[in-house]
Amino acid sequence: MRYRKFGSLGFDMSVLGFGAMRLPIVGKDPSHIDEAEAITMIRYAIDHGVNYIDTAYPYHEQHGEVVVGKALQNGYRAKVKLATKLPSWLVETPDDFDRFLDEQLEKLQTDHIDFYLLHALNATYWPRLRDWDVLNWAAGVMADGKIQYLGFSFHDDFEVFKDIVDAYDRWTFCQIQYNFMDIEYQAGAQGLQYAAHKGLAVVIMEPLRGGQLTHKIPKSVSELWESAPIKRTPADWALQWIWNHAEVSVILSGMSTMQQVIENLDSAERSGAGMLSKEELILIDKVREEYRRLVPVLCTNCKYCMPCPNGVEIAAILEYYNDAIIYDNPRAPRFLYRNLPKDKQADNCVECFECEEKCPQAIPISEHLKEAHAWLDKRRNR
Repeated sequence: MRYRKFGSLGFDMSVLGFGAMRLPIVGKDPSHIDEAEAITMIRYAIDHGVNYIDTAYPYHEQHGEVVVGKALQNGYRAKVKLATKLPSWLVETPDDFDRFLDEQLEKLQTDHIDFYLLHALNATYWPRLRDWDVLNWAAGVMADGKIQYLGFSFHDDFEVFKDIVDAYDRWTFCQIQYNFMDIEYQAGAQGLQYAAHKGLAVVIMEPLRGGQLTHKIPKSVSELWESAPIKRTPADWALQWIWNHAEVSVILSGMSTMQQVIENLDSAERSGAGMLSKEELILIDKVREEYRRLVPVLCTNCKYCMPCPNGVEIAAILEYYNDAIIYDNPRAPRFLYRNLPKDKQADNCVECFECEEKCPQAIPISEHLKEAHAWLDKRRNR
């Protein structure tokens, strides 16, 4: 395993962190985690050098922290730095700060959180938490030893990111979405550099855009990857591109299978800042442009938009729509869409915009649902 300094803290952190957002599940119920397999995967990663474990209150419909807590028993807790997050959108009063933290400590079976994040800060959640004096509260629980360091995860534009970074001189780390498709999106490359310049450790989420950069690779993209003299998997290309940035401290990977753990550990072992050649970086630029030409909706399938109050299967529908367009083969996506119950299809959207308020990507979901229905239900409309 390769290690990097964690911002100004000086910790040697594994360049690969285990993100517990996409643990293996039984069937299709995200709350039904395959606990035995998940625990085996997490412990395997730790045994092979991973020392950063990341989870959050809402992961796996509030069951994720419980499984992570079980995985860290039998001496594993002492081997890692543990990160979890305050669910900013669920906080209704300042009293909720303690309520959520105490619940999380119990679920995780620990007496302290090493890295505690204010989750998914943006121009809406941040002012509310700030005005409720969350920073003073955090100073108190740090003094009590319940959390060691305070940071935040982020989904908004660079100016909001800069304001949050500058608002508090005790931030020690932040978590941003960054991958070769998102260099100008949200905090982006500018935010990465700004945070690192301020001495913050930068943890990267969605390095593969929720698997979008590794699953069902379009033919034109595959041809670009295959043209490279050095052969890598699409996942390895994406991870190595991020690790090529010296400002990055840790990449979080939401691993769902043991094979993914093994492959990502291998990638991490071969990583390094400044290791990609000029020709390799040019190739990745070409892949970026090809994806941008193909993808209609840049959704990471995080499912923050769910559940829809009107029952629409938003995440699945956008995935079907993307697949139909990217691979120029709508037959299977249309079949899957038509097999959704009619009351869960896209034309049941009433444009309440609740999903758009929750979407960390700021996607105009209601408009894309109209497009998706028109495309996926095309045969029925004839």
